[in-house]
Amino acid sequence: MSGGWAAKDFCEAGVKTLVLERGRHVEHGEDYIGENKDPWNMKFRDKVDQKLADDRYPRQKKCYAFKDSTKHFFVDDIEHPYSTEKGNNFEWIRGNQLGGRSLLWHRQSYRWSDMDFSSNARDGYGTDWPVRYKDMKPWYDYVEEFVGVSGTLEGMEQLPDGIFLPPIGFNCAEEEFGRRIGNTYNDRRLIPGRCAHLTEPKPIHTDLGRGTCQSRNQCQRGCSLGAYFSSQSATLPAAKRTGNLTIITDSIVDSIIYDPKNKKASGVRVIDSRTNITTTYNAKVIFLCASTLGTTQILLNSKSEHFKTGFANRSDAVGRYLMDHLALTGARGELDAFQDKYYIGRKPNGIYIPRFTNLKHDEEDFVRGFAYQGGSRRKGWDDRLDEKGFGAKFKESFKTPGTWVIDLEGYGEMLPMANNRVTLHKTKKDKWGMPQLHINAKFGENDKKIRKKMRETAVEIMEKAGLKNITTYNTEDSLGLSIHEMGTARMGNDPNEAVVNGYNQCHDAKNVFITDGAAMASSACQNPSLTYMAFTARAVDYAVKNMKLGKL
Repeated sequence: MSGGWAAKDFCEAGVKTLVLERGRHVEHGEDYIGENKDPWNMKFRDKVDQKLADDRYPRQKKCYAFKDSTKHFFVDDIEHPYSTEKGNNFEWIRGNQLGGRSLLWHRQSYRWSDMDFSSNARDGYGTDWPVRYKDMKPWYDYVEEFVGVSGTLEGMEQLPDGIFLPPIGFNCAEEEFGRRIGNTYNDRRLIPGRCAHLTEPKPIHTDLGRGTCQSRNQCQRGCSLGAYFSSQSATLPAAKRTGNLTIITDSIVDSIIYDPKNKKASGVRVIDSRTNITTTYNAKVIFLCASTLGTTQILLNSKSEHFKTGFANRSDAVGRYLMDHLALTGARGELDAFQDKYYIGRKPNGIYIPRFTNLKHDEEDFVRGFAYQGGSRRKGWDDRLDEKGFGAKFKESFKTPGTWVIDLEGYGEMLPMANNRVTLHKTKKDKWGMPQLHINAKFGENDKKIRKKMRETAVEIMEKAGLKNITTYNTEDSLGLSIHEMGTARMGNDPNEAVVNGYNQCHDAKNVFITDGAAMASSACQNPSLTYMAFTARAVDYAVKNMKLGKL
């Protein structure tokens, strides 16, 4: 997500740019082998053979997007091992290929607010952000216009509006649910999700061959239309057309090489994943965009006489403060209405209730807050698979859609805690000789309180909205499954407490920048990808200006 942006903006600034990708090459369109396949033409109706999933993908199979049509975009867990602390667990969902997880993401795109960038300073958890919303606003504007984000203008301070394409709106059940919430509460609102889908493409999109979303909702299979934003559909083609881009795939960055005389990085060591041959590439400026834990592995493995505990790790913050969003808990309820209504197509978007707790001050028994994502559908035959019966009448009944069901899943902010940590395993290595990551992370007491409150409040909202047969769900062992891991090389003003400064520049090596999730000092409750992109664009702009001044 961030690597594509770094490539695009450096190339467009006239800088010769090398992209090193640890995974295989993926060609836009040609390599989307699951695209447009009908379930009945797949052996297990798009489910993965259970033995294969258990044997080769014991962690990846827990991701919502892991299917027969998408499994080639997930790593083989046996070939890519890591360990977790006994009693704790963290599901590291990975996609090692050109484009990475930008091919798999759920495309929800929300700006952070000034409240989010000042939360650490307000309650004392974590290091203060060196930036505020006013610093990021022009970069949110910049990336949103290029990405193509659909949404509605709401005028909410806690969820700043952006530059939106027309929204992917509500279905009738969602519209009614939103009306009932609006009639009941004055502090919460149901809005369409803000998502990276082209509803009305602009020239900035069509010039790259991108087209209008067709509501197929097969996004994780890859989209030849380029209707959803990915590195393949947008940033890499934009970089390639400049003539300044070189891409080398199957290249695992082992470590960063430090030059103590210049007090800069001189390059990186790279292992060819097919031959195990090691190569060195030199560069004036290095951007680490390997995803949070991938970046951390590189930093920790880059030990030298100058950096004995890992690259740029004077603060001992590399690997610490690991966060993920608090999710996979909420409620479902049935809306007894619109039995004569159905939907056309499969819209790839849902509903959103922006944060409404602890906005101005902490009135709850926890700090920070949460939002809700969700959607609605009519129940189908697969909801009734455990029913008993036989005969023609019973089988015929499965053709009739069931009631409307509405889902609200909480997305809460996890606090940065020093003991939630990633280290290199002392003895275990992967097949390429790199030390495996060892993850020790768990929910804190504040996190547990938010999870409980998200569940209870979802029930309350549904009850007041008149929904029936309300049930709750809670995947307690869900750390990592939000796939929003961040925080292990955090941003801050003090080099003794943080790894990078307000421009994502390493305090201890001025020509190395970290712009993926590792740099995040807190997690907010909004999906983070849009913010990664904005930080990356801002950092490239800063780096290019300083290169021209001879400072890098």
